Amino acid sequence: MLAGAAGALVALVLLPILVLALMIGPTATATIVQLGGCEQGGPGGGSIVVDRQQLDADEMDIARTIVDVVQQRRLPRRAAVLAIATGMVESGLRNLDYGDRDSLGVFQQRPSQGWGTREQILNPVYATVKFLDALIALPGWDSMAPGRAEQAVQRSGFPDRYAPREPTAAAIVDRFWIGPDNPTPPVVPGVGTEAVQAKTLCPDQGGSDIPRDPGQVAPKKLPPGFTLPDDVRQRAAVGFALGQLGKPYVWGAKGPDAYDCSGLMLAAWAAAGVGIPAGTISQVHAGHAVASIQQVQPGDLLFIPGSLGTARVPRHVGMYAGHGLIVDAYDTGTGVILEPLSTWTSKIVAIRRIADPSSPSSPPGGSPLR
Repeated sequence: MLAGAAGALVALVLLPILVLALMIGPTATATIVQLGGCEQGGPGGGSIVVDRQQLDADEMDIARTIVDVVQQRRLPRRAAVLAIATGMVESGLRNLDYGDRDSLGVFQQRPSQGWGTREQILNPVYATVKFLDALIALPGWDSMAPGRAEQAVQRSGFPDRYAPREPTAAAIVDRFWIGPDNPTPPVVPGVGTEAVQAKTLCPDQGGSDIPRDPGQVAPKKLPPGFTLPDDVRQRAAVGFALGQLGKPYVWGAKGPDAYDCSGLMLAAWAAAGVGIPAGTISQVHAGHAVASIQQVQPGDLLFIPGSLGTARVPRHVGMYAGHGLIVDAYDTGTGVILEPLSTWTSKIVAIRRIADPSSPSSPPGGSPLR
């Protein structure tokens, strides 16, 4: 009886300690609760809660982009875990165009510290590549204790924040990873089997449904006399988008070799030094509203329901390029093309101006295309 009582006493003493340890220590696994599915849009599968942290559809889109870059580079799964854990700490997996001092983007990288230009860092694909370059340059990065590799890359003032995120990041990576793990060190890029892309958890929801008339506008060639707008940011965004004409449409892609409709908009405005969200569902709230088509300016985002959307939840976006033209990533069979604004007008449900002109409006026509 005495032995039983002593055992019970020990159990009573140890139980609160175990509970406390579970509360303050990182768990070995993470539980994902699905909040919303494909009706929210995006290739990331909608919003989730992972161990009490909610990630919306846009943030899951960026998580999928990170995994995609890792798989394209044939790096180990651990690289994706470390990158996503870092993104969760630094930005909540959002493409922020602000931060401490000159910190920007998903990983809050600083142009002044050599991470790249503002325009480069605000593209999540570039930002992920730069993070991975710094990560794999660390000897033994794949076997470091939790949080150590992230801190070695980021040099954060809060080094203890990374390790607790790793189980959550690992659960997210599991949703997108395809195939077996890759070896460390990685194989030489371009050698061996074809690179694997990350899994998309929702079917393509971004295709256009506007009938095309290639005889009305040459889809992949600018008309004679076309000029870019004079405003610096508008010119950069429009010029970038037009520079992608003819590239393929790939659901979830954000460049540089392929785009979906929202990925093209993100990359174009990043080229202008302006960060916007990753997906159409979030982009429709970016910047500020434009009241009517008569007020549209180059660089404005135009939203239509598309093949699977509605007026309330548009699924397709294009950019007004000026001169009565839209540039958009149309669908998987068409790629990035030009279309007449006139064919879109009756279906436009929202117009968003990402950045107001920084100077008075230029005369009609703008500056020559360079």
